[in-house]
Formats: sequence, structure tokens, C-alpha cells
Amino acid sequence: MKRNYVSNSKESVRMFKSDLLESLSKVHFTVPLFVYVPVISYLIYLAIAKSTLSALGVAGMFLAGLSFWTFAEYVLHRFVFHFVPKAEWALRIHFIFHGVHHDYPSDAKRLVMPPSASIPMALILYFAFNAVLPPTYIFAFFPGFLLGYLVYDMTHYAIHHFNFKGGFWKRIKQHHMLHHYSDPSKGYGVSSPVWDKVFRSDFIKR
Repeated sequence: MKRNYVSNSKESVRMFKSDLLESLSKVHFTVPLFVYVPVISYLIYLAIAKSTLSALGVAGMFLAGLSFWTFAEYVLHRFVFHFVPKAEWALRIHFIFHGVHHDYPSDAKRLVMPPSASIPMALILYFAFNAVLPPTYIFAFFPGFLLGYLVYDMTHYAIHHFNFKGGFWKRIKQHHMLHHYSDPSKGYGVSSPVWDKVFRSDFIKR
């Protein structure tokens, strides 16, 4: 993504003429918790009560879902959010989904994905995973995947608005700030820099 403009204002830039669409594009950072924590809890209940897996199997599939999220996060950020199309209408969509965040990284209302976008995406992924996994495995795998998404969303908000004291979190924040202010073609991992190291898109940090 080419760097053209970066504002450190915490105000939200208006993207839509429609008040309804504008309101759907903004969300308080705690909203994903209220939406997805009950879903995660219910799926874990189904995994324990309805799944054909043993307790160890449930735990293993949950961890597999959590781990797979870190890879999905990297792939989505690098190859979807940072794919810059040429058509004007496609550029507009690109700006709505991710470009606005790079131009206004301190906009507190556009740091987590609004339910208007995350819920349809979650449903599509649920049915896609369910189609390839053995029967009932989805009940253990998907809550792990959703937990990874929540960790990503909360981490992303905290990176932009919290002052970390601990070394681990300061390194996570540095990694993402370099992506915003140094080189947006590197550092695609937000909640974890692991896949940047694997695919050699990490920064040389001093």
C-alpha cells in the first residue's frame, strides 16, 4: 500500500453520504466481545456435549482453530487488505475496508471490524470450515478461530491507544507502528509477528 497521507487525529472521517451506512462503518471496540463471547461459549458447550471428539480432542481442535487464525490474519492483511486494485470503484471499496485505517490510524471507531462486516464473514467461514472438517469437529475448531479473531481485534485497538509497559507488548506495538509509519509492505502480523518471520516480511528491528 502506497503511503500518501497519515492523520493522527482521533476524529472519524466521514466515508458515506448515508447516515445509516456511516453508522454501520463505526463501532466501539468492546462490541465484538458482546457479539462473539456468547457464540464462543455456546460452541464450546456443543463441542463438549455433542462432539464425537474426546476432551483431549476438543482441546486440540480448539488450539488448532486458534493457531489457524494467526495464519488467516496474516494472509487477509497481506493479500486482501493490502491488495490495491486499479478500477476507481474497487479503490473505493479498498479504502472503506482498510485504506481509511492507514490514513487515519488513530480513529478509535474504526479499529475493530464492525459486526455488519464481521458477522457475514464469520458465517461464510463457519460453513466453509464445516464443509472440510469431519462431522462435529467445527464445534471445537471454530470457537478457537473466533477467539483468535477477538484477540486480534482487542490487540489492534490496544496497540493504537494504550501505552504498554511490558517488553512483550511494547514489541508487538513497535511491530505494528513500523507497518503504519515506516513500511506498509512489511509487518502484516498484528497479534503476532510469527508469520512475518516465516514469510520474510518482518522488519529489521534495532
